[in-house]
Amino acid sequence: MKKSKFTEAQIFTILKQGEAGVPVAKLCREHGMSSATYYAWRSKYGGMDASQMADLRETKAELQRLKRMYADLAMQNELIKEALSKSK
Repeated sequence: MKKSKFTEAQIFTILKQGEAGVPVAKLCREHGMSSATYYAWRSKYGGMDASQMADLRETKAELQRLKRMYADLAMQNELIKEALSKSK
């Protein structure tokens, strides 16, 4: 996945400007982004504050860590099952 050139603080600021009434076209021109990006951010982060955005990022990182852990354990489980079936 491509990393955004905008930080979460910048995204939050841009969304707040949009909520304050600044036209989306003007925001997009000022920040060099597409309106589709703005609306995607709005649907993803709309109504959140900065701390909630940080919590979301931490939760996603934890989910990725747990998925990797699960994959490792599932692989170990399969190897053990395979070894036990061969030894019988």
